Formats: sequence, structure tokens, C-alpha cells
Amino acid sequence: MKMKSLKEVDPDIYELILQEKKRETSKILMIASENYASKAIMEAQGSLFTNKYAEGYPGRRYYGGCEYADEVERLAQERAKKLFNVEHVNVQPHSGTQANMAVYFAMLQPGDTIMGMSLPHGGHLSHGSPVNFTGKLYKTVFYGVNKETGYIDMEEVRRLAHEHKPKIIITGASAYPRIIDFKAFAEIAKEVGAYLMADIAHIAGLIATGLHPSPVPYSDFITTTTHKTLRGPRGGIVMCKANYAKAIDKAVFPGIQGGPLVHVIAAKAVAFQEALSEDFKEYQQRVIKNAKTLAEALKKKGFKLVSDGTDNHLMLVDLTNFNITGKEAEEALDKAGITVNKNTIPFDTKPPTVTSGIRIGTPSVTTRGMGEQEMEEIAEIIERVIKNISNESVIKDMKKKVQSLCKRFPIY
Repeated sequence: MKMKSLKEVDPDIYELILQEKKRETSKILMIASENYASKAIMEAQGSLFTNKYAEGYPGRRYYGGCEYADEVERLAQERAKKLFNVEHVNVQPHSGTQANMAVYFAMLQPGDTIMGMSLPHGGHLSHGSPVNFTGKLYKTVFYGVNKETGYIDMEEVRRLAHEHKPKIIITGASAYPRIIDFKAFAEIAKEVGAYLMADIAHIAGLIATGLHPSPVPYSDFITTTTHKTLRGPRGGIVMCKANYAKAIDKAVFPGIQGGPLVHVIAAKAVAFQEALSEDFKEYQQRVIKNAKTLAEALKKKGFKLVSDGTDNHLMLVDLTNFNITGKEAEEALDKAGITVNKNTIPFDTKPPTVTSGIRIGTPSVTTRGMGEQEMEEIAEIIERVIKNISNESVIKDMKKKVQSLCKRFPIY
């Protein structure tokens, strides 16, 4: 059978891929959970390993012909162990949520109590949200941030832990701009006899390069996605101490997944190799520097930031003083060519479909090579758009500035 090209087989999908390429290259992408994967990573993910079924683990497969799939998975495992200095890693989870699910299914029973960060305060769906499987299977308790400071209220964490005695405490967030004190969480978990799970999906790249404290010395389990700051393919991994390895592996397969995505595991291996380089550490340093520069520039222009700044790759902008919603800001900025996401802020009075804030991140723009000067320019564009949100002429002018920036910093 003659293999045809995508353009020949499905011109509709081919055209949509071209349109997505145009969007990603002609707009400034500032969604904190997104990044640009390298050509090497995409080449591995698009490889013929997509053809291979490999249920089981290296050396213990349920299918024949897995000798090269075994080597791919072993490389991914060893590189991740070296990158994060962990005893055991499972590289098969298809996503961050499934990585979290593996920990829950390995260590909990339905009806057990879990404690995680409140979603409106910056947590994640899979940390106990009532609309997620975690909120349906487990009793959930939520901690949040202090209303005045915007920092995690550790006294509240301790009080809630002692009151509810959760079986597992989850730390990690999807919209928290400050350093997470894993040691303090570990002390509280020990006081109440709970497991500690650190979901580092957003800050994995910072942790891997030593720019954020690591949860490894303090946590029983560490989960992460492999995209975001880690800049790999979309997927997840679970890391743990050696004594939990068997339970975690069994929870992933056959517990919650069948055959692993070998082509994605190959791409994860490439991402871990890239992350072990000195260039990657320099990249993460620039991510943080860009975030701090952008945060300060926005503050000078009258924007309120939750916790008044950032320690990592993202910032949460409170738009209440401009009397506009996150939804309105997201739509206006997109017209100008800047992609952000509307986001609830702590103690938000608006629903998640509207919100009072936006979340802004610097991983993607830093991958493009943008620096502190460009962050100042972006802050000015954001200010002009937000303060002239109904002025199509201003938005059109700002779009030209965005296009000029994108041409100066090409990607792909």
C-alpha cells in the first residue's frame, strides 16, 4: 500500500495544522501552562513508535516486539531520575491528572479524605474539585491563600489538617505565583499521619534546574506534566520513593491505563535530555527574570497582582480596579494578538466562566528568545488594550506592535 501524505489524505486537517502554526507563530502566547516543544521532541512524538503496543513495563511486556520500546522507556526513566534526583519514576501516565489518579488509586480508598488547594485560590481540578473524579470519589478539604497577602495560609493548612485528618495532603497549584514551602507541608503531613503528594506540573522546569526548592526530600509522591516549564510533549509522570514503586506501577498499569504511548514516552525522553543541559538552566533563569520584569512593569501601570508579584513563571492579575472581567480582557488581548487565559482570583465574586482576573506566564515568550526589554513592551501593549478595551483603533495599533515583536523572534 502506498503511504500518502497528510495533505493528500486529509486536506482539512492539513489546513488546520497550518492555521494553528500561523496562530502560534504570529501571536504572543502567554498562557502559563503552555510552551513550544522543540523540533526534536515533535519528531520523536511523530515517530513510528505510535504503531507499537507495549502493555506492561520494560522486560515485562504482554506483547512481543518490544525490545526497542523497552529501551525508549528505560532511557526516559533514567533521565527523569537523574533530572529530579528521585528513586523511582513511572513515565507512562498520559497526563498530569492521570499521574495524580495513579497516586490516589495506589494509596486511597473511595471515601477517604484528601486535602488540596482550593481551585479558585489557584489549585487544580484533580486536587478535589467537586466536578472532578476526586470530588466524587473522596471527601475533600481545601486550604487557600491569605486574603491580605495572597500567600498560602500555612496556619490554616495546619488547622484544617488537624481537624479533618486527611489521608493525603496535596501541594502544588495551577495559578500560584509564589514559592511553595514543601518542608512546611511535610511537617504538617507528619503531624497528622498523612501522605504528602507534590504536584509540580507548573514548576517542574524550575525545580529540575534548582531555581525552586525541590519537594523530593519531603514528599512521598511527586507528580508532574511534561509540558509547561519542562517544555516537553503533553503527558505526565509519577515519581516516588522506592518503597512505593510497586504500588504506583500497578496503579498506572493495569490500574488506570492500558498500552502506554511509546511515541510520547520517546518524546518525554528527549525532553528530559534537553532539560539536563546547561542551556535549559539558563532558559529557566530567563523565564523567572522575564516574569519578574513583566510583573513590575504591570504594577507600575496600575495593575494589581495577587500576592503583589511573582517568584516563578506566572502572575495573576486582579482586574477589579479596572472594572472589567477576565473574559473581557482575554478577548480584547486576543484581538491584539496576545493570548492569555481568564482566571479566578482568590475570593472571586464572579463565576469561572467570567472571572475577575487573567493569568499570564512567560515560558513561551522566553522560548522565543524574548527578554526584559520585550517584557516592558508587552506590559505597555497590555496596558493600552485594557485601558482602551472598546477602542478598535487602539487594539489594531497594538496588534501591529505584536506582529512586529513576533517577526523579531520567530519560532519553528
